[in-house]
Amino acid sequence: MRAVVCSAFTGPEDLRIGEIEAPKPASDEILIEVHAASISFMDQLLVSGLYQMRPKTPFVPGTEAAGVVVAVGDKVTRFKPGDRVACSNWTGGYAELVVAKEWKSVRLPAGVTFEAAATVLHNYGTAHCALTAGARAQPGETVFITGAAGGVGLAAVDLAGHLGLRVIAGVGSDDKAALLRDYGARDVINYRSEDLRERIKQVTSGEGVDICFDNIGGKIFEEMARLMKWGGRLLPIGFTSGEIPSLPMNLPLLKGYSIVGVFVGGWAERFPEQAMRANDTLMQLLAEGKIRPHIDRVLPLEQVKEGMRAVADRAVKGRIVLKIR
Repeated sequence: MRAVVCSAFTGPEDLRIGEIEAPKPASDEILIEVHAASISFMDQLLVSGLYQMRPKTPFVPGTEAAGVVVAVGDKVTRFKPGDRVACSNWTGGYAELVVAKEWKSVRLPAGVTFEAAATVLHNYGTAHCALTAGARAQPGETVFITGAAGGVGLAAVDLAGHLGLRVIAGVGSDDKAALLRDYGARDVINYRSEDLRERIKQVTSGEGVDICFDNIGGKIFEEMARLMKWGGRLLPIGFTSGEIPSLPMNLPLLKGYSIVGVFVGGWAERFPEQAMRANDTLMQLLAEGKIRPHIDRVLPLEQVKEGMRAVADRAVKGRIVLKIR
């Protein structure tokens, strides 16, 4: 089968498209004919050797895909050949065929396209896990989302509005503001050109935020640690700045707020039944038009390097999707 192959952790430029042996599903897995797969920031980190885990090389990148089931393992009960599905994985999505665990897959409602479905489980799954299981967000609370125009960030903006939260979006360039306002952000802060501390105080009348959904890490996380409300929840989601922050623990002590780490892959491994219910919920919200995944562009598989470069350069709003079939 045709697939994108990563043979060394040297970045997108050394990826190649080749013919490899087709995978076979284990007893608890399904085999999917892939129609679309999306490019995540994690994918770019993985092929560059910058992620916290390293698959054995050579491997096929791709954390998220959608397509049609062509075979199932003998212990699978939820799916059958012919079902339209989306799946999440650590690797394997950039190929004509991918295997996925039954509990990491979800059936697509009628009318949901493969392209849209391939952008939901990682982005919206992370946002859903963070805001519901992690922050236990309540309607009317204020959430500040950093990296808000990226895949996970924009999903968090979209889902937070559905949950009845007041959204403050943080970005690094002004050209992303209009999109975020269209997705329901009440305020947009450019933390590269504005004083983050002063703007947060201004838009919250000096109270700070109930929830900080931080994709960036580094100095922004450290600054937000001083801008939390009493009883707030500070959520480290990722460290796209490349800096893992440290924090004086007197800050959460004095304001009684919590720091809740969000690693949706680890959460799903430990609570697969909850993860399956969350995936079903998200696909239903998508089918009903209550969430709107934003696809920046659709590229053929042959342009995977271009797509990954755009993700690395922060030149993507939402997600890039690769068209496999």
